Amino acid sequence: MDEKQKRVASDAPPSGANLSRRGFLGAAAGAVAVAAMPSEAAALRTNSDDVLDVVIVGAGLAGLTAARDLRRAGCESFLVLEASDRVGGRTLNHDLGNGYISEAGGQFIGPGQTAVADLARELGIATFPTYYQGKTVFLAGEGRVAMDLEGTFGTDMKIAEQLNELARGVPSGAPWQAERAAELDAMSLGDWLVKQNLKPEDRIGWSIGSLLSGGAMPAKMGFLHFLSMINSANSSYEQLDSIKDSAQETRFVGGSQILSQKMAQALEGKVRLSAPVRQISDWDQSVVSLHTDNGTVRARRVIVALTPALCNQVHFDPPLPALRHELQRRWPAHTPGRKVTLVYAKPFWREQGYNGHVIQANGPLLWAFDNSPPDGSIGVINTFVTQSMLASEPARAQAQLTDILAQALGDHARHCTQFYDHDWGQDPWTISCVSAIAPGFWTRYGAALHPAVGKLIWSGTETADIWAGYMDGAVRSGHRAALQALQALRQV
Repeated sequence: MDEKQKRVASDAPPSGANLSRRGFLGAAAGAVAVAAMPSEAAALRTNSDDVLDVVIVGAGLAGLTAARDLRRAGCESFLVLEASDRVGGRTLNHDLGNGYISEAGGQFIGPGQTAVADLARELGIATFPTYYQGKTVFLAGEGRVAMDLEGTFGTDMKIAEQLNELARGVPSGAPWQAERAAELDAMSLGDWLVKQNLKPEDRIGWSIGSLLSGGAMPAKMGFLHFLSMINSANSSYEQLDSIKDSAQETRFVGGSQILSQKMAQALEGKVRLSAPVRQISDWDQSVVSLHTDNGTVRARRVIVALTPALCNQVHFDPPLPALRHELQRRWPAHTPGRKVTLVYAKPFWREQGYNGHVIQANGPLLWAFDNSPPDGSIGVINTFVTQSMLASEPARAQAQLTDILAQALGDHARHCTQFYDHDWGQDPWTISCVSAIAPGFWTRYGAALHPAVGKLIWSGTETADIWAGYMDGAVRSGHRAALQALQALRQV
């Protein structure tokens, strides 16, 4: 670092300092033209004298936020390496034509998610409310029930209040530090729900909620982890799981991937795509070497902005400490997530008094919802589906889903104009969408999640203090990683 960079880094706020809490932009904004990123990686520098201050592995929300913060602090000696041919990580927009998009990955934000809301405001990206006015349809076999839930999923408030009380004692960023961590981590969410004597229909609701929020059925969802998720949402299960006044309340104009696209565009050649890091050497020395398919780059600090499961695709030399290695090796990667988009000439369900939300018990459709653009000029329904119950062949999958939606919303649902099916498990640089943490995991391996190892700084949404697993958590983790890198470089 030169003297100017040292001075700027010394003025950086201490780790954990609060960022802006101003509200996010709510005014309408025009479509934003995003410059195309290069599809092929440029050759990386290999000269032994070329040592960067920071290399960031991963160009999702976490990695790009960290890069943006480094530049804002005056550091220009950095590079972002991305294995994929695009930026955005687990956010991805489908181009529907005529300026319309639909999100294939993470897309919602809500109250308390101030970090991602502030980022959108700074980037000039507007937001709009998720559509939920009208009746939600529940399907069970041939049975069908429609009711107005007023922006909720019909949560059993008695059960929710018990969960909220328990969640207050489980810190979201470090659940293993809870006073009752050993007791709570020894059971699954399913174990706890069994003791509540739920009715069969209520058990179905909780199963679907667990799958959507945490990526696993209650029997495989660690109870301690589930409580830590609720803790992120101000210890309010309703704020975590509903739409109105909750984590699914708001969407981005232009789709969620535009956050990463605009950050990468502003980084002016600092992002290298199609550059998977295969090996990280000498992480315990003063200079670290990162070996990619396009050459080797060297740095004084490395921010690894990847889900722990993806870290297993990198060879570390020397081997990582045993606990960190085991955390990565055992990190759950069995919940890839599959999201399907159906496009219609218009949102016909609204005219019939429905909100486009459909929940199916014991079928391939977990949750369908209205994902139309702000002006409702075309109709879009997004669906979360059960991978094993939906055909893999597109035409068969489309037939299955349109049959289900026709049962819920009428025959108009059979006539979609576009169909997109995205299975995150088929993406080698993602492999998993959300992390369904199993019972016993946090108390055994949690202590290795955050601490830096040698010159390696861990980032990514899973490391966030609050809203881990969400876009907001990714942004928060990027801010923290950049501060850690700048503070470490001050001491070099």
